[in-house]
Amino acid sequence: MGLIKWITGLLGFLFGGGFIGGFIGYAAGSLLEGLVKKEYKSGTTRQGNFSISLLILAAQVMKTDGKVMRSELDFVKDFFVRNFGIEHTNNRLAILKELLDKDIDIQEACNQIRTNLNYSNRLQLLHYLFGLANSDKACSQKERDMIYYISQLLWLNEADYKTIEAMYFKTADSAYTILQVGRDASDEEIKSSYRKLAKKYHPDKLSSLGEDAQKAAKEKFQEINNAYEEIKKERNIN
Repeated sequence: MGLIKWITGLLGFLFGGGFIGGFIGYAAGSLLEGLVKKEYKSGTTRQGNFSISLLILAAQVMKTDGKVMRSELDFVKDFFVRNFGIEHTNNRLAILKELLDKDIDIQEACNQIRTNLNYSNRLQLLHYLFGLANSDKACSQKERDMIYYISQLLWLNEADYKTIEAMYFKTADSAYTILQVGRDASDEEIKSSYRKLAKKYHPDKLSSLGEDAQKAAKEKFQEINNAYEEIKKERNIN
C-alpha cells in the first residue's frame, strides 16, 4: 500500500485540521498517532505545517542515494533541537524514522505542501534540503536531482532554485547566478535584480516560522548581499 493511506489522510483534512490534521488521520492506530497528537494537540500551526513538510522532504532526499548518513540525521536533529527543544526533537526523529521506512508518494506530498505553505516558506524548505544534502560535504548527483525535482513539484521558480543552489555549490559565476543575471547584464539590470531579490528573500517573510528560520533566512539574505558586493567590486559599480 506504501503511502496511499497516508496521502488519503492528508487529503482528508480531517475536521478542518488542515495539513497536520490529515497527517494525524493517517497516523491513527500507529506509533505516529501519539507522537503527532502530542506535538500538535493545540491544532494546526504554520510552524507545524513547515515541520511536517520538512520531515517528509528530508526523508525523501535522505533515501535517494540508498544510504542514510549520520551527518544527515545530525543535521535534522540539530534543526529541531534549536527550534523545538530536546523532547519534541525525539518525537520528530521517531516520525522521521517511520517516513524513512515508507515509500513516499512525493508528488502528492508536494501537492499538499504547496497548498499549505506560501512561496517564501517553500523556498526555505529548499534551503534546508540543500543544507541537508551537503551536510556530509559530499552531496551526490542523485540528491541534487531529487531536490531539483522537489522544487519543480513545489512550483518554485527555476531562477530561485538556481539562486539557492549557487549558495551551496560555488562556481566562477555563482555571484551572477545568485542575483539571477548573466555576465552580459548591464549595471542597471544588476541593481534592479538585487533590489527584487532583497525584497523576496527578506527575513521578515519568515517571521511566522520562528527564530531559527529567520536566522537561516538572514544567512541566505547575506549571500545575496555578498554576491552583489562581489559584482560591484568587479565592475566598479558605485
